[in-house]
Amino acid sequence: MKHRILSTFAAAALALSASAAAAAEEVTYLFPAPDFLPAFAPFQLAKGKGYFEEAGLDVTFQVGKGGADVATQVALGNADLGGGIGDTPIIVRANGLEIRGVALLGGRGLTQLAWREDAGISGPEDLKGKSIGVLSFQDTTYYNLLGVLASAGLSKTDVDIQAVGPGGIIQLSIAGKLDAMSGVPEWIAAIEAAGVAMDQMPVDSVFPAMAQAVIASDDTIEERPEVVQGFVEAVLRGLRDISADPAAAAADYVSFVPQHSENLAGIEAILRAYAELIYPEGENQPLGSFDPARIKAVQDFYVDAGLVRTAVPVDELYTNEFIK
Repeated sequence: MKHRILSTFAAAALALSASAAAAAEEVTYLFPAPDFLPAFAPFQLAKGKGYFEEAGLDVTFQVGKGGADVATQVALGNADLGGGIGDTPIIVRANGLEIRGVALLGGRGLTQLAWREDAGISGPEDLKGKSIGVLSFQDTTYYNLLGVLASAGLSKTDVDIQAVGPGGIIQLSIAGKLDAMSGVPEWIAAIEAAGVAMDQMPVDSVFPAMAQAVIASDDTIEERPEVVQGFVEAVLRGLRDISADPAAAAADYVSFVPQHSENLAGIEAILRAYAELIYPEGENQPLGSFDPARIKAVQDFYVDAGLVRTAVPVDELYTNEFIK
């Protein structure tokens, strides 16, 4: 009798477990770059700490071939959600890719302007004649740099802009072959780790740059809103963990991402930079939400600069419906 009762309980437990597993929604998230980069720590924390699972999601990470590829795959339905920057929909929606931002990972801009201390630069007005590294000429680091130059009355012809990729930016800056760079905190940290003294300023102090964004297609937003909601909430939980305690978040992160297991101090410094420079909420802009005025300002500049062919209605570029 006792054996029969235990067997019944075991069968019930298995049934409940199977039911829970079946209930988990499968979600594919496409990163624009390798998923072990510290910039993606909120996602790794959300997965490693079980936040996706608590939201009823079975999330698979995949890596795309840059932001344009991610936007294309998400628009075509080959990935449920993907990563970009707040300006990604501005760039691709005019080309017929029906995607929009569903969460913005911070109220400040991702891009930082940094320069060697020995380059004779103290701000944008000193960039004339200087060599400046960007990821590529089809990347936000370049677009934001144009905004920085415009703020000082300069244009791309006044400087030597070099599209050399992240590795090139780091190596050339260390070697003294680049005076400045438009990039992200990780690159600055890598240059400083080589013993090069750097100064920096957030690009959004002179141009309305935006943070990383989660993007989704119009179809996914309409057909699977609960999936988008759960994913966004889980990632923002991971982001809040970093903001609340970068040291503890770094320890968790390196336990989930073995590539960084020997660099805890470096990861903590990078996450602290994100927490201080990028993640803080904007004025009247709850964490995760988009500011339509900021989007419009960026789109207007991109159109005027010839970076995009035409403007699209701002309300087609984002939604704040998943931000509580």
